[in-house]
Amino acid sequence: MTETARSHCLQTRLVWRLISLQAGLLAIIAILVIGTLWGAGLLLDARDEDRVIEIVQQAVAQDTSGGLLLRSRPELAQLREEIPDLWFVVRDSQGHSLSEGAVPPDFVGMVDALSHISQARLGWQLLADDLSKPAARLKRVDTAAGTVQILTATQGKPSGRKAMLMSSLSFLGVVLPGLLLMAAATFVATPMVVRRALAGLGTVADQARRIDIHQRGARLSVEHVADEIAPLVRAVNEALARLDDGYLRQQRFVADAAHELRTPIAILNTRLESLPAGAEKNRLLEDTARLSTLTEQLLDIQRLDQCGSPFTPVDVVAVAQGVAANLAPLAIAAGYELSLQVAADRIETLGDHGAIERAVTNLVQNAIQHGGCRGSISIHVSRPATIEVTDEGPGIPAEQRALIFEPFYRVTPLERGAGLGLNMVREIARMHGGHISVFDGPNGGACFRLTLPPAPSAK
Repeated sequence: MTETARSHCLQTRLVWRLISLQAGLLAIIAILVIGTLWGAGLLLDARDEDRVIEIVQQAVAQDTSGGLLLRSRPELAQLREEIPDLWFVVRDSQGHSLSEGAVPPDFVGMVDALSHISQARLGWQLLADDLSKPAARLKRVDTAAGTVQILTATQGKPSGRKAMLMSSLSFLGVVLPGLLLMAAATFVATPMVVRRALAGLGTVADQARRIDIHQRGARLSVEHVADEIAPLVRAVNEALARLDDGYLRQQRFVADAAHELRTPIAILNTRLESLPAGAEKNRLLEDTARLSTLTEQLLDIQRLDQCGSPFTPVDVVAVAQGVAANLAPLAIAAGYELSLQVAADRIETLGDHGAIERAVTNLVQNAIQHGGCRGSISIHVSRPATIEVTDEGPGIPAEQRALIFEPFYRVTPLERGAGLGLNMVREIARMHGGHISVFDGPNGGACFRLTLPPAPSAK
């Protein structure tokens, strides 16, 4: 499952759940109200004014003389049993008529008077007349005898289908408008409520984005965070505290281990110096130099992490000269020629002298280790504050140039070295606002370019 498929929009989920809840509550309320009104006889009239007309319509026929007659039908017989006081009047356009039951005096002759009317309801004014007076319904319909008018009382039980239809319309008339109104209000109000409730979460997210491995002690603010989200923010802060504590323990272990290793390495190096000159001595000295370099790199990790002193002007020419002088014996012993070219007597940057010196040292040591023990290693210093270290070895494959600056990464997995030197150079460059890059050297091999910002006075 993709990350997109797993993601959830709180606002959308909240809107639809609120609408579903509202629909359910409205349905329950509507059912209770409609049921109560129906049971009280206030919603659905127990009479069906059209049922009598429909049954009589199906029964009306024409006799042999052109008059009107009623055919015997089961529905009509059932209607007569249900309504003992059933009455109706049927009249066609030729003046033929028939009637059944006791027609109320108020409606006698009404069909003749309303022959031009298609349909009408005849009743009494509410609160002004006697409601016990019968009401009537007049309707013009098509029958087997042609078009006739039927006048009858508004009586007869409604059919089950009609009762269901009327109940459904009543239900929709109550629920649907309310649901639409509440849904519209939910769609408008919920996003505003969610944005206001989660406004503090955006601030927390910005704070989380700024947390860096070198910025320990950072914590997320819970000041404007909703109470429901505050436990999550506090849990993240507790996790950050545990990470800080673990990082400090790791740093202390690395520093203590490196300090403990320096003494036996120095003793070993002194004893090796007393050995007779030869190829074996040089190889052993090279190995102890690597051990010493690894120890210093481990200490450099701690120094970089604790670097808090303000930057001062640093002469990168003097740094390069000092590194070349210190590493020249090692480079010559390994079979290289070491050269130094500078574009000016003094080129300044603003930074930490010790850190920049360690960066250049790591670049030269990397060239000694991977330059193939042949050819030359050149150090070139140019303006504004750039140091290039070039060797004539096998070079760095293009697909690995972005990886070699990662900690513990090695181009050849079985080669000697811990893979910390170039990572240290990158961190020092970042600390100074510069960058490190690698490309092909002019005579093959690799060229590492350390670019630092110039000192303000040198711009």
